[in-house]
Amino acid sequence: MSFKTRVRHISVAVFALVCLGVEAGQAQSARRVPKDSAQSAKMPKASKDSGQVSKFFQTETPLVATLTTNIGRIRKDKETDAPWRAATMSYVATTPDTGTVTVPARIRTRGIWRLHNCQFPPTRLNFTNEAVKGTAFKGLDEPKLVSYCRNSDEYEQYVLREFQLYRIYQLLTPASHAVRLLQLTYADSATGKKEATRYAFVVEQPSEMAERLGAKLLKIKGAGPDDLEPVQSALVGLFQYMIGNTDFALNALHNAELLATPLGEYVAVVYDFDFSGAVNARYATTDASLSIKRVRDRLYRGFCVPNDAYPDAVAKFNAKKDSIYALYSDPIGKLLTPATVTETLKYFDEFYRIINDPRSFKREVMDVCLRAR
Repeated sequence: MSFKTRVRHISVAVFALVCLGVEAGQAQSARRVPKDSAQSAKMPKASKDSGQVSKFFQTETPLVATLTTNIGRIRKDKETDAPWRAATMSYVATTPDTGTVTVPARIRTRGIWRLHNCQFPPTRLNFTNEAVKGTAFKGLDEPKLVSYCRNSDEYEQYVLREFQLYRIYQLLTPASHAVRLLQLTYADSATGKKEATRYAFVVEQPSEMAERLGAKLLKIKGAGPDDLEPVQSALVGLFQYMIGNTDFALNALHNAELLATPLGEYVAVVYDFDFSGAVNARYATTDASLSIKRVRDRLYRGFCVPNDAYPDAVAKFNAKKDSIYALYSDPIGKLLTPATVTETLKYFDEFYRIINDPRSFKREVMDVCLRAR
């Protein structure tokens, strides 16, 4: 059964369940269909702020904050479904009154490789609407927190490098996760000690991204080249090729999400770029089944699209080139070492040479793209 057929079957099944619920509700008024269930059978309506990220993500000024939790306990939470732990996020407010604002939260570990290998594991935060009301964190629910892996300047640079890649992705398409940089102090509630102060960043959660796009987030795997909107599919593949990232699989939803748009199209959104060549982390490796041995070696892993879709995607990269390079000289870009900036822009120069040379583009992209099985 094809991907689109499975989507239709699931939608019909959901709709049937909703209808049964409505009939039951007509027979017994006490049994009403939950609003959420009724809405799940159709495309969600765009929110009143459609197209706009939440206010938290609308500024690029790093938020100076402190995360307080039992760090020792968090480090021991290595299981896949770790429990939520108590935490707080605090910061110094400047308006309307100056003072420290402390927001109660919960935190739990997530991830795969970094979960088992990092000094501070990747985590997800959880806020309540009441707790964040009137605070800098208003609008956040369960966002990812990307932290340092090792408490060193080198590993902090990896965080900043990955943050830049999310910013590039946002320049290319709104179907991407918004991010916000934090200058975060990690405080241990058990000992009262501050363990580190490092840059970290918060990632917009998938449901919020889908809502601002007026789209529906799908959990169905198996999408192939013919299922996705061609130009957007090419853009995603070229973005991953630009940053040298092969640690994703669109059909398996590995470091990828799938959206159904109001136009009835399916578009992929990718995330988690720390294994990319542009980050070039010392711990990053390539899949043994691939022809490349180093993450700095590019290999196109995007889906094949019709030949007439590639020029539009390439044109987007060319149109945004100056803006992309400018990210490495703005206030956030200046947090990177000069050597990192030079190395990264040279890496991108190579990408632009390839996509603007017809022979190289055919050899490196069109001839090796992933086709339908």
